[in-house]
Amino acid sequence: MTAENPTGPRGGHLDDDEYPAFTMGRAADMLGTTQRFLRAIDEHRLITPLRSPGGHRRYSRHQLRIAARARELVDQGLPVEAACRIVALEDQLQEARRINADNLNASRSAAGPPAAA
Repeated sequence: MTAENPTGPRGGHLDDDEYPAFTMGRAADMLGTTQRFLRAIDEHRLITPLRSPGGHRRYSRHQLRIAARARELVDQGLPVEAACRIVALEDQLQEARRINADNLNASRSAAGPPAAA
């Protein structure tokens, strides 16, 4: 390892949550599900795995967390389509809350310190 390449010869992917490191088979094993389930959530556009040069699906850790949440809902009895919709809406809600918090912090910063009473 060098100062220019602190994570080794393959580059800085060890901490990259979006790096598509897992094959479909490995992802299914990690989630305790089937490859068919992963194809289903791809068809419902919950996640879109990247493709290797040979056309094989590759999943990131972030995508695996999303798939795991969908699997939890399916295991509770929801159809895959409904689980995908719920997970997508949960993600939208989380993003909206983050934006609102950022906007609130920005407006507080712009307003300056509170006036003394």
